[in-house]
Amino acid sequence: MDLEYWELLTGEAIEEEEIVCRDIWVVAEVKDGALTPISLEMVGKARELAAALGAYVQSVLLGEGLESLAQELIHRGANGVYLADDPRLVEYHLETYAEILSGLFQAKKPEIILFGATELGQELAPRLAQRLGTGLISDCLDLSIDETERVLLATHPVYGGEYFHVSTFLGAKPQIATVRPGAFRLPFADEYGSGEMEKIAVNLEGIEGKVKVLSVSTGEAQPQVPLSKARVVVAGGRGLGDAEGFALVEELAEALGGQVAGSRGALDEGWIGQERQVGLSDVTVKPDLYIACGIWGDVHHYFAMQEAKFVVAINKNPEAPIFKVADIGIVSDPKEIIPLLLSELRAG
Repeated sequence: MDLEYWELLTGEAIEEEEIVCRDIWVVAEVKDGALTPISLEMVGKARELAAALGAYVQSVLLGEGLESLAQELIHRGANGVYLADDPRLVEYHLETYAEILSGLFQAKKPEIILFGATELGQELAPRLAQRLGTGLISDCLDLSIDETERVLLATHPVYGGEYFHVSTFLGAKPQIATVRPGAFRLPFADEYGSGEMEKIAVNLEGIEGKVKVLSVSTGEAQPQVPLSKARVVVAGGRGLGDAEGFALVEELAEALGGQVAGSRGALDEGWIGQERQVGLSDVTVKPDLYIACGIWGDVHHYFAMQEAKFVVAINKNPEAPIFKVADIGIVSDPKEIIPLLLSELRAG
């Protein structure tokens, strides 16, 4: 019932409680002039959570000249984007970013704040949790909402990934979590999506980053992302026949800029190590492209790769279960098909 109507009806004055913003906020990151995939993944997931809460999705960007990226966040599902536009924010500094974000969050009072479990997020999130007097759940693999209690339920690994816990917040607001890259799918880009962009004042008086970048070296090789986060995975199984056949899988993975994996059969044959086995008790993957070469596709393998966006299966046996989940199935010897794929890739 509307409070004003109740006052007119009864003559009793009722004091309204302070209105607290019930939005879900995503702290987006920019790398090489583009939004990082985890930023878009979090916006997509935040959209799902917001639907359960009846809330809006807000995002915040720090840098210079980011209007086009703000528009991309809106197309991916954000209702609004706050821009901290200043040349001093082009380079990340913990002190300056923490100062701007803490001021913004104290003013807007979000209900949930999401960071990527990245170098930036792992530094910023705990410090902001301390400044805002709340808690933090790190490295989340899944997020959901308890609609009855209106709290975030976060699934995260413990003991090096041996087990998974579901944790939540009791009375702490805002609820802050960091999300592991690759945990969620990229949301669909709606070019007709609309939202608001708002520039926020940047006041860095007396605030200066303690670390200064003197030079950037691009000659060093970057560490390989974990298999669980790879965007392209080429996996081989016992159906390849021998080590020479599996070597073709490695060539194909390299040509596609992906990573090599395998089934239990490949592990038993000694072609891969345990850390490369795709299985329920080993590594689960969610790539954009999964190519299964000579893999039978039992239930343990299926559940470990079922969230792949696009699956290509190559197997001589037309009865292989892997074909039931494949977007494209090729009934043939992988040792004949892979060289053809490599030839086409090398030819551009």
